[in-house]
Amino acid sequence: MSILHVATAVFIVGPMAIIPMTGLRALRSGNAGQVRTLAKSTAIFSWLSLITFVLGFGLAGMWKISITTPWVLWSIILYVIAFVLNVFVVVPQMNKAAETTAGATEGAKPAGYGMIVGSNGVATLLLVVVVILMIWRP
Repeated sequence: MSILHVATAVFIVGPMAIIPMTGLRALRSGNAGQVRTLAKSTAIFSWLSLITFVLGFGLAGMWKISITTPWVLWSIILYVIAFVLNVFVVVPQMNKAAETTAGATEGAKPAGYGMIVGSNGVATLLLVVVVILMIWRP
């Protein structure tokens, strides 16, 4: 169970955090099709990250760790915030930016670019804190 939890964190949650950064590069280059594809990939990886979340509950049950344990509770809260930011802010903003990017000049930053940068940055930092909490277990 532990191996599955860590593997899904690396191969699913990792791309969930990193793919929007690639989308920003595609936005700057004016490649609307790639932005749409990356927005869809971000949505898929974000929803798949729930597997990691569920496996974490399985581990907590196996190791008899209460979800009210502070580091577990904070990990849950921070993950949920990161998930919500990705699914309900980053992905819709990437799709919206893709629509305004078609035909734009290279290097131009479309409307919503700052929202994508900020939301994805916060989500990524929150996921880094979750990793720290999972390793440190204060």
